[in-house]
Amino acid sequence: MGQVLQFRLPPRRDDLPAGLALDLLSAVDFALRDLADIGRHSTLEAVREQAAACRQMLEAAYIAEIEHG
Repeated sequence: MGQVLQFRLPPRRDDLPAGLALDLLSAVDFALRDLADIGRHSTLEAVREQAAACRQMLEAAYIAEIEHG
């Protein structure tokens, strides 16, 4: 089972159009989880390193968006 990274949820935005299937922050959250899984299960060191670098970049962007909107 994958590791779940817990982040604070962004404040609700009522100005978003109805019917959006997936917002950007949710997509980044899912990508963070997938990258963590890839990093743990890959047998290639280069893949693990790249997954970790991508995860760190996305995590920093996610946190900045939550904190600064």
